[in-house]
Amino acid sequence: MSVAAERTNDRHTPLSVWKRLITDNFLTSHNLLSVLRQAAPLMIAACAMTFVITTGGIDLSVGSIGAVAGVVASVALHWWGFSSGPAIALAIIIGGAIGLLHGYLVAYEDIPPFIVTLTSLFIYRGVALLVTEGYSIPLPPGSIFVEIGRGWLFGIPMPVLLAALALIIAYIALNHMRFGRYVTAIGANSEGVRRSGVNVRRVVTSVYVWSGMVAAFAGLIITARLGSGSANQGVMFELDVIAAVVLGSTSLFGGRGTIIGTLFGALAIAIIQNGLILARVSPYYTQIATGVIIIVAIWLNTRLLSRPGRKV
Repeated sequence: MSVAAERTNDRHTPLSVWKRLITDNFLTSHNLLSVLRQAAPLMIAACAMTFVITTGGIDLSVGSIGAVAGVVASVALHWWGFSSGPAIALAIIIGGAIGLLHGYLVAYEDIPPFIVTLTSLFIYRGVALLVTEGYSIPLPPGSIFVEIGRGWLFGIPMPVLLAALALIIAYIALNHMRFGRYVTAIGANSEGVRRSGVNVRRVVTSVYVWSGMVAAFAGLIITARLGSGSANQGVMFELDVIAAVVLGSTSLFGGRGTIIGTLFGALAIAIIQNGLILARVSPYYTQIATGVIIIVAIWLNTRLLSRPGRKV
């Protein structure tokens, strides 16, 4: 074997990958802040997804909702002359309206959430492509809107501060508010909650509304960071979000959710992806690693968090 071939093979050994990871200063403050900034939209969307999965549902449309929100905000700023505040509000309202539709179909029409949100994934991505015709819509130079994705405050990236705020709100709502208790109880025994006088349909609908609004906000952060709205942003984003929630020990069967676990799940995915990039591993391995994480997390979830007596 030639020397060049030996070097090529050596590049993919675990030892060489680890050496490159160490020499690339993985644990520097600059890189860690970069990881947090890139993981911020994931953490924000995963907060809302925790509530959805805790009720026993699923939302596969968060990536597409984020793309629609980014396109709407970009169009409002670039074509309609909106200022940053109204453009952001419009995008989040549209995300909430989409969530309201999902909640109605799931809670009042009894359509499985997997079907509702899977079809929505394709519909909204198609809408974004139709509006943009496949092109990116640049944000106006100097727009305040860009600051939510690229700005810094007190030496911390703005997306990280926004993610921290979302995590705090979600933690309080799930663990210290009546709404959070209802969400957990519905996932454990929705019929028992209904018979106790709680409007289960309204609670489930509100969970999907929140998911839509938060997904839209996460999409806006991605748009601001990229500097343009694109129908192709957030592709496969929903899988990362679900993986973060499941990896964080929220039960896929409902009845158990943890925001702290979701935080660590999102960080784990972000660190793995960043480490593979620093180690100069092919980006195709990133998708493989994410897929492996998802299947292992689901396997552990079904084995460790399944309801007693339920066959899996």
